[in-house]
Amino acid sequence: MSDDEHPPEEQPIERNFGTQPLDALMSEHCLGNHDIVGACDEPLTHKAVQRARKGRRLTKHMQRRIAAALNKAVAQQGKTMEREWQVSDLFTY
Repeated sequence: MSDDEHPPEEQPIERNFGTQPLDALMSEHCLGNHDIVGACDEPLTHKAVQRARKGRRLTKHMQRRIAAALNKAVAQQGKTMEREWQVSDLFTY
């Protein structure tokens, strides 16, 4: 079998993107992982929030879930926001 018959090696999927803007926003508003989990209306784990902060790849659905929980957690603090944060504001990938 020659080299032409072998499929090209697949590039591994990048899974780690470094600390995300979400982490800075949570720190700025004095929010911990527990605050985000508590504010979420859907199932969300502390581990998922930690993965989001550190830049481990999440599904779009999970990113939207975390964005909604962050917006709700900030609102529960009594702070007013000009607009709600979107997924693109929180994640760089």
